[in-house]
Amino acid sequence: MKYYSTNRATPVVDLEEAVVKGLAADRGLFMPETIRPLPKEFFDTIDRLSFHEIACRVAEAFFGEDIPKEDLDRIVCDTLAFDCPVAEVEDRIYSLELFHGPTLAFKDVGARFMARLLRYFIGKRGAGRTVNVLVATSGDTGSAVANGFLGVDGIHVYVLYPKGKVSPIQECQFTTLGRNVTAVEVDGVFDDCQRLVKSAFMDSELCEKMTLTSANSINVARFLPQAFYYFNAYARMKALGKASELVISVPSGNFGNITAGLFAHRMGLPVKRFIAANNSNDIFYNYLFTGTYSPKASVQTIANAMDVGDPSNFARILDLYDNSHERISSLISGFAYPDSRIRLTMHDCYAATGYLLDPHGACGYQALKDGLQPGETGIFLETAHPAKFKETVEAAVEAPVAIPDRLAAFMNGEKKSVAMSADFSDFKDFLMRQ
Repeated sequence: MKYYSTNRATPVVDLEEAVVKGLAADRGLFMPETIRPLPKEFFDTIDRLSFHEIACRVAEAFFGEDIPKEDLDRIVCDTLAFDCPVAEVEDRIYSLELFHGPTLAFKDVGARFMARLLRYFIGKRGAGRTVNVLVATSGDTGSAVANGFLGVDGIHVYVLYPKGKVSPIQECQFTTLGRNVTAVEVDGVFDDCQRLVKSAFMDSELCEKMTLTSANSINVARFLPQAFYYFNAYARMKALGKASELVISVPSGNFGNITAGLFAHRMGLPVKRFIAANNSNDIFYNYLFTGTYSPKASVQTIANAMDVGDPSNFARILDLYDNSHERISSLISGFAYPDSRIRLTMHDCYAATGYLLDPHGACGYQALKDGLQPGETGIFLETAHPAKFKETVEAAVEAPVAIPDRLAAFMNGEKKSVAMSADFSDFKDFLMRQ
């Protein structure tokens, strides 16, 4: 499979180069030249397949030309040492619980897959230069990537995060690890972190000194595997007899998650439509109504992993639908919620059903409440364990939230981070000294 840039100003590359480079030379995002539909018989029997079996079939459609089946199956099985179950919250509304991985967030799937795929390619190359993974995070990406790559030979991870704008538990999950993980605390917002990462890729002097790649959803190896759990969700709903007229609501920040769902849809996943649930960072929501994409500075909210003012993966959505606002808005609707509505949603859902939402899942849940039509069944993606936002959730639901042992263990570590301005020259100087 060959991969082209969304900016279409650079030659196509193979999978290995797309994964190792992360970002195309023209600053575009890599896209596969072909998205292969899965056969009808796969969907006819999908409800009888395990998550592992489903993921292996989907992975083969994405990567089967580039990686031998035995190796690819092993990568998938190593990635999915956990399940992503569906839970009924109330009539016609279900939660796809994506917080059962090591860091209790949905990004464990893509991060673990990419770590194993990158290790596979490094192994093929043999001993050589260290691959340096740069990742910007507004919350859960950093912890998932740091833990996914922790201790992997030949890889060093730099996690850039906005100072004071991630939850304490999220921060502990990537600042206490050490070893081959360096946390970089940027005096700015997420968009500054993302800009520093992209600028590093475009700096010829830096790229001459270091082999750089990204583990953000701009990397095809990070976002494509997120399609696995969309197929699994459909399988579980089909087993319940609830798969017709299916609507999926996705809490959306940098738009890698919903883009993976759109790829699944292009591969034949029988989903009627998608909902992009935003917080106060409503850039995509406004695009759906106006047809004009107007990025702006992000604002801080209690759903911090969605605090993105210029979503990178919007370029992939435009490319996927030939820049057609009509096609995009016919398949995706949108809602945007301020913090006050998110808090009220967490409170009301818990009071009515006993189901505990995190702030991001609350956006997805509320979007289904507001947007589900008669005859439809909805799934919202519950992207992180509520305990990762303990103080916020407890204040909203007026009840204690227990911290799982896996999260508590991170809290015992010592924070180690490198203070950094939002000026690229400072970040470049830091990397050049490594």
